[in-house]
Amino acid sequence: KKQAEKAVHQKKEQSKTKCRKARRRHINLVAEFNHRQRKNIWLETHIWHAKRFHMVKKWGYCLGNSPTEKSYRACYRAMTKHCLLQDLSYYCCLELTGKENELLKQLGRICSIDTGLTFQEACCLSGRFEGSLNLYRADRYPEDMLGPVTFIWRPRDQSEHRQLWIWVHPALKQDILKELKAVFQCSEPEEICITEPVTTSVQEEKQMEVVMSPGKKRKKEDKEGEKVVPVKKIIGDGTRDPFQSYSWISQTTGIAIRDKSMEILRYRLIGPLSHSVLTETLKAASVQTV
Repeated sequence: KKQAEKAVHQKKEQSKTKCRKARRRHINLVAEFNHRQRKNIWLETHIWHAKRFHMVKKWGYCLGNSPTEKSYRACYRAMTKHCLLQDLSYYCCLELTGKENELLKQLGRICSIDTGLTFQEACCLSGRFEGSLNLYRADRYPEDMLGPVTFIWRPRDQSEHRQLWIWVHPALKQDILKELKAVFQCSEPEEICITEPVTTSVQEEKQMEVVMSPGKKRKKEDKEGEKVVPVKKIIGDGTRDPFQSYSWISQTTGIAIRDKSMEILRYRLIGPLSHSVLTETLKAASVQTV
């Protein structure tokens, strides 16, 4: 009798969690990943790094800090003889759009020719090469340094309007963005629609699948009849709230500043075979003129 009572008390309640196959479904997996990115954004290569690196939380991102295996010799061998790729997508990209003369006039206030190259260097201004320099507060050189940045111009076309992309470390983004908005007088948000997190349900996905591919079988519904978990697409980056404005325009100069963080990915290739990897990976598209 004692053994029977003991067995009754030790009997575990039936688990209400879904089986692994249900938990690993795409819609449930995306919902779980988005839930885990509420505070720290993942890079697109996060899953690959999380399996091989010790992850750290810095500047609003989850970044790979050090490998779990002894791969230092392999990395060194790749840099010296082959090709090594690094994901630098956590760097923030600020896009400036407007007339070239107005851009150069105001950008000259936050840099100095005494430190080296500037935004109006001929080789960089044509858009063929990337430049790097140190930014300062407006008209405060050599004091009040903001930090180092890299930049690249979009190649010239027939229009006098130019595009400039400035890459900033996430720790310096807010200070440099604030100074750029003050220099170009971009205080008013641009009249564009701020995209909100997109919500899709299982039923909506099924309807889309039936419309797109009527010949395929429908997915099986959940046997337990649980409520549909919405999937939200993460928009924004670790240094910006997704519901805040990310574009500003000046009514006097017409200069527009846009925050392109996590919208333009950035990778670094190191090694003697880097050019060969790029030529084998990227293929030129055939342009058809109407």
